[in-house]
Amino acid sequence: MTVDDTGSGAGAQRGPDDGPGRSTGTGTGTGTGTGTGTGSAGTDAHKIPDVEDEKADGESAKNPLALQLEQLILGADRRYTPFQAARSAGVSMELASRFWRAMGFPDIGQAKALTEADVLALRRLAGLVEAGLLSEAMAVQVARSTGQTTARLAEWQIDSFLEGLTEPPEPGMTRTEVTYPLIELLLPELEEFLVYVWRRQLAAATGRVVQAADDEEMVDRRLAVGFADLVGFTRLTRRMEEEELGELVEAFETTAADLVAAHGGRLIKTLGDEVLYAADDAGVAAEIALRLIETMANDETMPELRVGIAFGTVTTRMGDVFGTTVNLASRLTSIAPRDAVLVDGAFAEELTRTGDAPASEAQAAEAAAAAEKEGEEPPAYRFALQPMWQRPVRGLGIVEPWLLARRT
Repeated sequence: MTVDDTGSGAGAQRGPDDGPGRSTGTGTGTGTGTGTGTGSAGTDAHKIPDVEDEKADGESAKNPLALQLEQLILGADRRYTPFQAARSAGVSMELASRFWRAMGFPDIGQAKALTEADVLALRRLAGLVEAGLLSEAMAVQVARSTGQTTARLAEWQIDSFLEGLTEPPEPGMTRTEVTYPLIELLLPELEEFLVYVWRRQLAAATGRVVQAADDEEMVDRRLAVGFADLVGFTRLTRRMEEEELGELVEAFETTAADLVAAHGGRLIKTLGDEVLYAADDAGVAAEIALRLIETMANDETMPELRVGIAFGTVTTRMGDVFGTTVNLASRLTSIAPRDAVLVDGAFAEELTRTGDAPASEAQAAEAAAAAEKEGEEPPAYRFALQPMWQRPVRGLGIVEPWLLARRT
């Protein structure tokens, strides 16, 4: 369907009254889609738009460089209102709004703030629905999961990554003068790296799912879920300066993420003083928990740590995990001793089933004696389990936790 011809292509020549960034609203041009390109914005992208011409652009009039950066990153000029973009993509305005909100973009009224990339993203999502590859609800979920994940990534890159790199190299230069050429150089490299990591993660996740025993287990899987929590973090927030606290949290999250990944687990999310991870194998989850305790104990700058792990059926949605197993792991963490790991009965049973831990020390002694009698090597148990007193756990009834340790 033909779009109202209020704008032309990115390279078209126009008079001063219809420049490429002109808008009648206050949108900041955040409405991008999954198909955005990173090609050169052309010669015009390096020219700061006429300030008088940009007064209608709200925030852009206050900082013309913001519009330049937007054009550089999106690789296109503002061209469409939301209504025009939806009509050009061949979707209803209602569905377009659902997709945009799911991706995390604000309502911008009818400001001319969207680009060809936004139209292409709408076409792609709608096309997947029309082809029967995705339901409409699933397409919205895809938009939401992608938007939430990339929004966090973008915020981190701007706040932490670019902030450190844009320190003016010479006296008299401003940070904004350094930002444009820096982004121009980094953009294609970061885009290629993002796609590479995504493909790697997608391949790993697909491999885990297709190994499930049956169709039901592909959706609701049995996993080991662990929470690791810094002890006394609330008191620390009252004693430490904000910068020191930020450095401590970053060090904790980085250490935890590295250990989880190195030993074959998956970091689900970080919550400042707490991390949530999962593993398909109970032995992997146990090794990660003990490594976390040992690593933090050897760092004098870190508070003490406690870990709780549960094993059972887990529902996964949008990269997160839900269910009774997750709740139980959280409760076990809250009652775990300092620098210790508590696990539930199902996790203890799984460790004994796989031969990673004996059911009891008596059983271990019997197995060792039997092996010696037969002239064989005794079982090489990695972990030890000690039953703790049964206790009520809020919302989950009576549980019998087990203390997990390395077997010496």
